[in-house]
Amino acid sequence: MVPDGGSGTGDRAGTSHETADEGASLLDDLRAAIGRYVVLPSEEALSAVTLWVAASHTQPALQHAPRLAVVGPIKGCGKSRVLDVLHETVYQPMMTVNTSPAVVFRVIGKNPPTLLVDEADTIFGPKAGDKEDLRGLLNAGHQRNRPAWRISGPEHKPTAFPTFAMAALAGIGDLPDTIIDRAIVLRMQKRKPGEKIAAFRSRYSVPELNELRDRLTAWLTPLRGAAERLVPPMPVEDRAADTWEPLVIVADLAGGHWPSRARAACLAMTRNEVVQDEQTTLKTRLLRDVRRVFEQVGHKEALRSQDLLAALVQDAEAPWAEYGTKGLNAYHLANLLRDFGISPANHRFESGRQAKAYARNQFLDAWARYCPDPAPPAPAAAGPVPARRAPGKPPAPPSRTLPIRPPGGHAGPRPTR
Repeated sequence: MVPDGGSGTGDRAGTSHETADEGASLLDDLRAAIGRYVVLPSEEALSAVTLWVAASHTQPALQHAPRLAVVGPIKGCGKSRVLDVLHETVYQPMMTVNTSPAVVFRVIGKNPPTLLVDEADTIFGPKAGDKEDLRGLLNAGHQRNRPAWRISGPEHKPTAFPTFAMAALAGIGDLPDTIIDRAIVLRMQKRKPGEKIAAFRSRYSVPELNELRDRLTAWLTPLRGAAERLVPPMPVEDRAADTWEPLVIVADLAGGHWPSRARAACLAMTRNEVVQDEQTTLKTRLLRDVRRVFEQVGHKEALRSQDLLAALVQDAEAPWAEYGTKGLNAYHLANLLRDFGISPANHRFESGRQAKAYARNQFLDAWARYCPDPAPPAPAAAGPVPARRAPGKPPAPPSRTLPIRPPGGHAGPRPTR
């Protein structure tokens, strides 16, 4: 229950007091509550979200602020529901949908909020040029002492704004490597028919989750000093260790089965991302190769599935002839392209015959996002051309104006003396 006199998200102070020995039981309660409202990809993912929520209550003691990337291939995978649950359990939540970057910069300080970013794919997409500041903040805020400098105030003085804050980002499709590489990644899928969850209703869900939040605050706030000093043994290294360390610290503070559970989740999910990264690299290669095939046939409106497959397999430098056991087939192709929202459909060609085919316009968005055409080199600016030195003669003195002589043309007017 919510303490007397408080309700919903407005009351941040709890009356219960957890001891370190009770931490494991509290994490068990939190894990069970999260699992009632969302279906996560695995048991390890459920444990990771539980620890990420708890770690948000130790933010002032942390060296790194791991991101929580909640991604799915399509709508309806539960991404927004995850944010609903996080909003009622994390430390000082700040939902940033349609929030200006200036506001976010000014609320992050020594005691930062936990940023919750829905529709993150719109921030990092190819048409999100007006959100450069927010992208920079989310990229930089994973580590302490990475301020963003901005001109601020009536005197236009350079001002350093802190960026360090934990952040959960939900979006369709993958997020940039700069985010994924610093994140605990939840790859959401639609629920199966037999997978049931409780309805999320403010009148009873919010008080239940707020009580857990207040218990987390009461337990972990006095332990921030211990969390800051703790250097836990990690099962991974480098940036993965930086990202998972706050979660393992909380697990070690809780004790019980949580230290081993946290490290098992760390290993399983980081290994899964290695495989996912390999698959993503392969899928990006496929997009590039499909674009090349369309270019070779003159950018046709559509290509028969069999024709596209034949062209891909015939490329001796591509991996498609050896993909699977007998090379890339129609099933493999459809499966690799599914996450991009691309699928074959019946298409009537000029001959009047109908066949399964891939329409070129289905690929345009994926090409723009994952393998954009390289920008053409900027034309060389017209600048001074040094005079060529004739043999046996000193170099000509520089003049005030040096015209450029086009090939076969005459030079411009001579400079006046």
